Amino acid sequence: MRYEEYLAEEFRDPGLPSASAATGDPAATEPGGPAPAGVTRRDFLAALGAGIFVLFHWDDLAAAPGRGRGNEEAIDWNAFLRIAPDGRVTVFSGKVELGQGIHTSLAQTVAEELDLPLDAIEMVMGDTDLCPWDAGTFGSLTTRFHAPLLRTASAEARGILVQLAAEQWNLPPASLRVKEGRVFVAANPSRSLTYGRLARGRRIVRRLEPKPQPEDPGRYTLVGTSPVRRDAVAKVTGAAKYTGDIRLPGMLYARILRPPAHGARLVRADLSAVRGLPGIHVVEEDGLVAVLAEQPDRAGAALAQVKAEFTPGATEPGEQEIYDHLVRTAGEGRVAAEGGDLAAGTRASVEVFEQSYYNAYVAHAAMEPHTALVRIDGRRVTVWASTQRPFGCKEEVAQALGLPAENVRVLTPFVGGGFGGKSYNLQAVQAARLAKATGRPVQVAWTREDEFFYDTFRPAAVVQIRSGLDSDGRIVLWDYTVYNAGERGAPHFYTIPHHRTRGTSGRSPLPTGAWRAPGNNTNTFAREQQIDLMAARAGVDPVEFRLRHLAADAPVRRCLEVAARLFGYQPAKPPSRRGYGVALGTDAGTWVAHLAEVAVDRQTGKVQVKRVVCAQDMGRAINPEGARMQMEGCITMGLGYALGEEVRFQGGEVRTRSFAEYPLPRFSDLPRIETLLVNPTEGAPQGGGEPAIICMGAVIANAIFDATGARLYHLPMTPERVLEALSKTEA
Repeated sequence: MRYEEYLAEEFRDPGLPSASAATGDPAATEPGGPAPAGVTRRDFLAALGAGIFVLFHWDDLAAAPGRGRGNEEAIDWNAFLRIAPDGRVTVFSGKVELGQGIHTSLAQTVAEELDLPLDAIEMVMGDTDLCPWDAGTFGSLTTRFHAPLLRTASAEARGILVQLAAEQWNLPPASLRVKEGRVFVAANPSRSLTYGRLARGRRIVRRLEPKPQPEDPGRYTLVGTSPVRRDAVAKVTGAAKYTGDIRLPGMLYARILRPPAHGARLVRADLSAVRGLPGIHVVEEDGLVAVLAEQPDRAGAALAQVKAEFTPGATEPGEQEIYDHLVRTAGEGRVAAEGGDLAAGTRASVEVFEQSYYNAYVAHAAMEPHTALVRIDGRRVTVWASTQRPFGCKEEVAQALGLPAENVRVLTPFVGGGFGGKSYNLQAVQAARLAKATGRPVQVAWTREDEFFYDTFRPAAVVQIRSGLDSDGRIVLWDYTVYNAGERGAPHFYTIPHHRTRGTSGRSPLPTGAWRAPGNNTNTFAREQQIDLMAARAGVDPVEFRLRHLAADAPVRRCLEVAARLFGYQPAKPPSRRGYGVALGTDAGTWVAHLAEVAVDRQTGKVQVKRVVCAQDMGRAINPEGARMQMEGCITMGLGYALGEEVRFQGGEVRTRSFAEYPLPRFSDLPRIETLLVNPTEGAPQGGGEPAIICMGAVIANAIFDATGARLYHLPMTPERVLEALSKTEA
């Protein structure tokens, strides 16, 4: 029985459409409904009948990054992968497909170890009733930490298959091999059994334990190739289902009254204009005020008639005062890295450079808004959610409803972008409370204005750097403090004898959270401009200056050399007026080097990024084309925070409310993008979803300086800020 069939036969209410198996992806289907109360993972294993199951055990998760609370019994009986009597393999993963391509790359990992074609692997992702507990899909952790567990489980399954065949033939396991879904005798390849034949009539359940070693990477045939993404057809044809596409009988759409500013509190709501309207449902309880209808536009029109009074929210600080506020309210913080002696570095410096760098609040701005659909049957709750944390969503909904977590099941369809912003699940909590209040399934889909208001923004931040050069033009001093962005990417990787890096935070008037490569965009923007600033003062080409301060065997040095060759870079004293920029960085175990070419319109201040070259060393690339897609996506998204994205606010009032006020990169803005993977068949796989974004602010800023001689220290580098910097240069 396949997962789609299980959903259709066991969980579907009469009248709901069956789950489509068109893509082999449950996330691309229309899930039928909640499991009846009492269904457990043991029931699930029993329902699937025969097969070979490899399970997670609680101890296996204990060392996993970000492990949180869970149910030991549930984890103990959670299938990790299953080999069915028909030879197909189903993988159960708590990770979520956000567009990053893991639906394909994780399947490649399993298919490689079991020597199966890719289409023999079925992925079940983000289903909290059936998949192992997982902290969430973020931090470029999937390939680094989750894929190795899958690889080990698949090797275990391969070992079980070999043992079963050895027992049947009364041969030593060492005399057997596996290939293309069969176990065969090495000395007589015609003597073979399919995986399905070995699994037929048996139900073998094994926990994940140290067993056979995974395949030697030197023998890989599928990992390292770039098959077409398994979700590609569904997404380009519109067949893929997102939470907002799911419909249930009797479903209501909700529009929710929200405060005008963070910190404001509801005093009263006048609902008299909407109470009693045909087809309109009103909920007012414990601060939650919502209007619901069977059509979303009717719910929105009714909400507009509600009159509400709120207490004032915070009025300070505003956009102009935020940076002083963050520094003034910061705590002592902590030292993230240090070496040598700062006083000695100061004495050795013939010139000291002190500079501050700033970045504004930035929104996640995913195309798909936060959406959730909740249905309650007695004490059993099913949630379809656009979320990066289905298990976190399960806990949040259970707490809101006062139910045990095992009564809540979260199903995660495709997610239309997250970037860290779908880590919290307020929309699911709202939908759950409204479903309980109305007794009907409820869908909550935030408007774009809601998205900007409720977002957990990339924090506004300040970086202060004090650095120094000695008489030979070498960096001998580095004193670095980051306020409010976090320490990710803050410690430098250059050869500097006397250095210290500190991180601290002030009080933010707006909610903040993870934003693609959290903190690293800010820290790389500051560090790589400071390096460029010193190179220019020393009269040394910025690429050459970096090479002088990088160890000979540093991976980032290889990236820089490769990127410079691909770019066709020729050294020149800065500013060369060519509009060339360079920046380096590291994130999620991956090293990146960027070179860019820009043109600056001195009359309007508009910056045109003409070309970006990125070399990335991410260890072994499971799916090279998928990795390059992620690099291109990072570069595109990075144009936004570098040149235009900025949340306007005053105190707790968010004044940015639509894309009309928040310019995102368009296709017409894109430069020529060239990407190259450095040593893509060497080393353990590292993160690829975030590294290529971290240098975009810095490489563009450095290119603007090279083109004009003007430095910009504030992200985003809007035309107004460019003109201001140009005026100072010309004065």
